[in-house]
Amino acid sequence: MSDPHEFAAETDPRARAARDWAFQTLGLHDAEFAPASADASFRRYFRVRDGAHSWIVMDAPPERENCEPFIQISGLLLDAGLHAPQVLAQDLERGYLLLSDLGRQTFLHVIDADNADALMSDAIDALVRWQGASRPGVLPPYDAALLQRELSLFPDWYVARHLRTTLSDVQVAALAGVGQRLVESALAQPRVYVHRDYMPRNLMISDPNPGVIDFQDAVEGPLAYDVVCLFKDAFLSWPAARVDAWRAQYVERARAAGLPVPDDATFARQFDWMGVQRHLKVIGIFARICYRDGKPHYLDDVPRFIGYVREVAGRYPELAPLLRLFDELGMA
Repeated sequence: MSDPHEFAAETDPRARAARDWAFQTLGLHDAEFAPASADASFRRYFRVRDGAHSWIVMDAPPERENCEPFIQISGLLLDAGLHAPQVLAQDLERGYLLLSDLGRQTFLHVIDADNADALMSDAIDALVRWQGASRPGVLPPYDAALLQRELSLFPDWYVARHLRTTLSDVQVAALAGVGQRLVESALAQPRVYVHRDYMPRNLMISDPNPGVIDFQDAVEGPLAYDVVCLFKDAFLSWPAARVDAWRAQYVERARAAGLPVPDDATFARQFDWMGVQRHLKVIGIFARICYRDGKPHYLDDVPRFIGYVREVAGRYPELAPLLRLFDELGMA
């Protein structure tokens, strides 16, 4: 076949089965079927296009991925008034979902210094609506055990696997002490719905704006988590002055919506420390994606997170042991 996307589908059994299922579900005999995107998990996305109409097919192998959280959280987002994909059809036994199509461009594709304020304003409004819809006991808790498991990704995957280094007893104790402080700070925060990857790569340019995707790992947890995800992104960095201004904008709108935001100094500290927890987790995740899943390009963005951690840890004496550890590991 002349179309490389069609050829890929013909030679990929799961893609071919996903295409056939989508066509049958939509009552189509022939339409464009092409990769839409992939993510850091085992999920893949395909776009079905028939004239002016398009849909997204999620391929989530059931032995690797569970579609049910995606379905649940899509409903929560839609109920909260956010623009999320609607689940139009499902085949959970085979791991296929048919979704509404939110568009082709993410914020990450288009954001720049000139349009960032407008895009962030839309993202802040959506985040406040999402948090304002929170109800206890609906989503899994972002508890101490999960926070600690995430922190363990850094020594297990980045230090041991990527750096091929064994931490000394003193280094292990220093890292554990900082980790405990970070977990305590997270658990002390007001609890809301947490997307867990609320960043420009997972926000779509759409009407209404933004479209929200990649939400299947959502939990109930710290108020500051999605805020720091949005402003201290995995794939682009902003000047501190802009981050501070956006954080203040979030605080103003969240308080106006009745969210339990603490005083400015407390929230700034929670934002910073929540960021360090996330950044250490992501450094570990990117190493795991490289060595377990064969996707090495994610490691290219690790220096960004090292910079985030160093900037924050340098301002808090309690986090100084983390700076020393980074120095000892050669993480500049």
